Amino acid sequence: MSMPRILGGTALGLVGILSLAGCSGQAAAEPEKTTPAASTVTVEDNNGTQEIATPPASVVATDNRTFQTLSDWGIELSAAAVSLMDEGNPYTKDDTIVDLGTHNEPDLEAVVAVQPDLIINGQRFAQYHDDFTSLVPDATVLELDPREGEALDAELIRQTTVLGEIFGKQDEAQKLVDDFEAAIERAQKAYDDAESVMAVTTSGGEIGYIAPTVGRTLGPVFDIIGLTPALEVPEATDDHQGDDISVEAIAESNPDWIVVMDRDAVFAAETPDYVQAAEVLENSEALASVTAVKDDQIVYMPTDTYLNEGIQTYTTFFNDFADALEAAAK
Repeated sequence: MSMPRILGGTALGLVGILSLAGCSGQAAAEPEKTTPAASTVTVEDNNGTQEIATPPASVVATDNRTFQTLSDWGIELSAAAVSLMDEGNPYTKDDTIVDLGTHNEPDLEAVVAVQPDLIINGQRFAQYHDDFTSLVPDATVLELDPREGEALDAELIRQTTVLGEIFGKQDEAQKLVDDFEAAIERAQKAYDDAESVMAVTTSGGEIGYIAPTVGRTLGPVFDIIGLTPALEVPEATDDHQGDDISVEAIAESNPDWIVVMDRDAVFAAETPDYVQAAEVLENSEALASVTAVKDDQIVYMPTDTYLNEGIQTYTTFFNDFADALEAAAK
C-alpha cells in the first residue's frame, strides 16, 4: 500500500523539479540589461583640442552657420539663439528651446538652467566665448567659425565634418561636403575668367560694394571660383552692409556679372518699406546699360543668407551661379 504513495510522491517531485527547471530555463533566456559604456570623441576647434562626451545630453547652439545642419540632422537643442534664426527653421517653432536672444541683447545667464555639456558657439556670438566658459565651466564651448586667413570653402568643410563626428552623422556630413564641392566645381567649370564680376549687397534700398576676398559673405567667392573683379576699391572692409559705392562707379566698371546678397530679404515680412534687391538693381536707370543688367546676368544669394551663411547656403548659390553661367554660354 505504501508503494503508490512513494511513486506518487516521486512523480510529484519530478513534476516540481521539471517545473523549476522550466522556470530556470526561462530566466536564463532573458537578456541582461546593461548600461551602454560612455564614449568620447576628440576634435580640433579654433581653440585647440576638445574632448566631448557622445552623444551630448544638453546642446546649446549660437552659431548661425550651424543651425540648418543641426536641424536637418534632428539634433535636439536645450537653448539657442532662436531670435537669430530664419523663421523657416523648425527650431523657431519648438517652445522647449530656451531662446538666448540676439547678440545685441543676449540672455547669457539663461544657459545655466539647461546645464549644457556642449555649446556650439560662434559668428555673432563669438564675442561671448569667455562668458560661457565662466557661466558653465563644465561645458565644452566649441567654436568652428571660419578662421581669418583660411579659405572659406575649406573652413565650411571643416565645420561640417567636425559636427558630423560629434553627432555620429559622418555620412550626412560627407553628403553635404560632396554636394558643396560638386557645386563649386560646376561654377568653376562654367565661368570664363574673361568676364568681370562685381559683388554687392542691398539694404534699405541702397547698394553696398562687397570687396573681393575680404568682403562679407560674397568676398571669398572670388577666390573659390577664381572670379575676375570688375572693380577693386582700396581699403575695402568686411562690413555687413558693404562699402559705399555710387551707381555711377558700378556703371563705369561695367561688370559682365553681378552677384548679390539682399541683406533685408529675410526680414521682408516685418519690414513694410522693404525694397527688393532686384528692384534696386534692375530698375535703376543709371545701371540700364551695364552688361550684367542689360543681359540679365545678375545672380542673387538665397533669401535667408543674412541669417544662414552655412554650407547649404553656399551650395545653393554656387549651383544657381553655375545654372546662370551655363545658360548664358548656350
